This record gives sequence, C-alpha cells and structure tokens, in this order.
Amino acid sequence: MTEPEIVIETTIAAEPERVWQALRDPALIRRWHGWEYDGPGGLDDEIREIFIDGADEDAQALTLTVQGGDRFSLRPAADGTVVRITRPAKGSHPEWDDWYEDVTEGWTTFLQQLKFGLERHDLAERRTLYLDGPTGGATAMEILGLEAITTPPGSAYTALVATGDALSGTVWFRSPKQLGLTVDALGPGLLILGIQPQSEQRPGGGAQIILSGYGRGAEEFAALADRWTHWWDTREGPGSCC
Repeated sequence: MTEPEIVIETTIAAEPERVWQALRDPALIRRWHGWEYDGPGGLDDEIREIFIDGADEDAQALTLTVQGGDRFSLRPAADGTVVRITRPAKGSHPEWDDWYEDVTEGWTTFLQQLKFGLERHDLAERRTLYLDGPTGGATAMEILGLEAITTPPGSAYTALVATGDALSGTVWFRSPKQLGLTVDALGPGLLILGIQPQSEQRPGGGAQIILSGYGRGAEEFAALADRWTHWWDTREGPGSCC
C-alpha cells in the first residue's frame, strides 16, 4: 500500500508577497525558522542548505520545493495567505525515512514560527532557546507543568511552571504532538512544547522546548536561557535526567 502524502497547512494574516519574501530572503528566514546555534552547520548554513542551495522556486506560482521534496504553496485568502506544506509520502526519498516523522514535526513547528513572527512581530529580530532530550516517557507539557492546559487556540492561560516562571498568554496552536503558547512577558514570545517521535536513534522518544523572545537584550535573554537550561539539566521527577 502506498503511503499518503502529508499536508501541513495554516492561514497567515499577511499578503502573499510578504509571506513569499519571508521564504526567500535568508535574513528574514532566520527571524522565524528554527533556532540559533553556533559552529559549523549553524542556523545560517541550515537555512542556505534547505531554502537556497537545495530549493526549486516558481515565483509566479508562489511554490517552493525544498530539500527532500517538501513543497510550499501559497494561496491568497480573504484573511491573508494560506500556506501549505506538502510532504512526499514516506519512502519517496529513502535516505530521509529514518527522520520522516521528525521532519514532519519540524515543519509543523516552523510553519507556526513563521505565522507568529509575521502576525505578531512583522519578522522583528528574536532570540530563541532550544532544549531537548530523552524524558522517560514524560511529555514536555508534563515536565514543565503545563499539562492542564487543554483549551483550544485563542484561549487565555496563566501558569506557574517548573522553572519558577509565572507565564501568561494565549494558546497559539495545537497539533497531535505539539502545543504552542504565547508568553506575554517576552514581547510576547512563543513557547512550543513538542513530543519527539520514537526512532532507531531515539528508542524511547523525547521532548523538546523552544522559547522565542522579542524585544529583550542579549544579557537579559541569556540569563533566562541559562536558568532554563540549568533547570532542564538538573530537573527531578517525571522525565528527570538523573
């Protein structure tokens, strides 16, 4: 039986031309895609590999096929632009099969980062913290103390999380393995909590936390990142590292 294609889609409250620009200008792509990391193969190299060197674009049709055959298509809508990512069926590119579920979840994250960056900050500069690892079966929501948030997108929330931070904002999005929350105190910022799929490289699965802040200086955000990283590395209880 042939595996189905995977479609990931959202509507962004921005004109198609602006969304297209956000997909084609490396300086703008780094304001929403993924997270910063240093060294060879850092974020700038990743962006160039995926969106520039390995991409095939049709600017007139507003379609972009990137590394691995994943295809972006933009369509005007009454309330902005419908952005669809169509993934080839698993097995279409066997060299990517071991990471198929990870890539699917990654595009789900990145599409929401694009939507948030455009709608809430017009692609202003951001600072981003990324944490991940095995958790003994606990989800990122459980580890951080946000599992009680079961309301739909657009709902307000307040929570005191395991890092000691009092967070408030709204539910930004939900998917089967991810929860996105806005964070008022960070500009607002965007907090994405994800369940990492099980694989040969990750037999027990894992969890990831991506926290993006806007309008914060380097030292202020670095202090927050250090505190959250220390909590992640030394946490106790469900999904503890020790």
